[in-house]
Amino acid sequence: MIRLHLCTISFRHHLVSLPELAAWATRTGFDGIELWGVHARHLLEHAAVDGDWIRRQGLCVPMVSDYLPLEDAERDAWAYTRELCRLAHHWGADKLRTFAGHRSSAALSLAERGELANRLRSLTQCVADEGLSLVVETHPNTLADDLTATRELLETVDHPNLGVNFDVLHVWESGVDPLWALRDLAPWVRHFHFKNIARRSQLGVFAPANVYSPAGCRQGMVPLMDGACDYAPLLDWLMESREPMDISLEWFGGDCHEVLKRDQLQLRERLNPVASTLPSAVAFR
Repeated sequence: MIRLHLCTISFRHHLVSLPELAAWATRTGFDGIELWGVHARHLLEHAAVDGDWIRRQGLCVPMVSDYLPLEDAERDAWAYTRELCRLAHHWGADKLRTFAGHRSSAALSLAERGELANRLRSLTQCVADEGLSLVVETHPNTLADDLTATRELLETVDHPNLGVNFDVLHVWESGVDPLWALRDLAPWVRHFHFKNIARRSQLGVFAPANVYSPAGCRQGMVPLMDGACDYAPLLDWLMESREPMDISLEWFGGDCHEVLKRDQLQLRERLNPVASTLPSAVAFR
């Protein structure tokens, strides 16, 4: 069982409305739309467009992707998290995505790691109180930038509502075989981000400052099955596991509609034995 989603962050520099995007997603065969936090907030201005409206289009919002302030004052962090939970309820999402801070695991002392884990535990409880789950993304220059640090963080926080958004390319970037990492982190994996790069030497194009800039470099960004990171072993494992899963195609390059359509169709063909459209949110466990 599989649900494939597009990300509104892919259209961050495009003049396209959510109704237009939803109509295209439905025609193309996507199951849902992952909302970038800033988009989820600004779309509140359109009262007629919410989670119920999304469901009437035959879609879902599996996750709102944002960045919790793990290093701010606790009161401010709780206020921000509660507001994000309200956004998730508005859109019918059951997961919130965050980064584990903004410094690499190697740059953090044991005390600093402990402080981040304590804050993450506190905010996870805030999210759990709202009936939601929080997922930490495997991402460079965060406390979840390699397999050991990610597992240690999850075990230290030790909360059933905390999981992982498994970004395959960033795991590969860390030097670990994504399949090996997936097997190790499987009990915590709730969501996947899929993207690819032509050569390992070009991974710098995914640095946030470059990705978010309209003038940023896009050289090396390639369709999912054309890149240097080999998805075949991981896809084989997922097919054999027959577990439900949510996968978002995170495309940051040009020709968004064409590339996302192609990637979605190729994944459907590749995962056809376990592919299905599910009526409600699922978790990979």
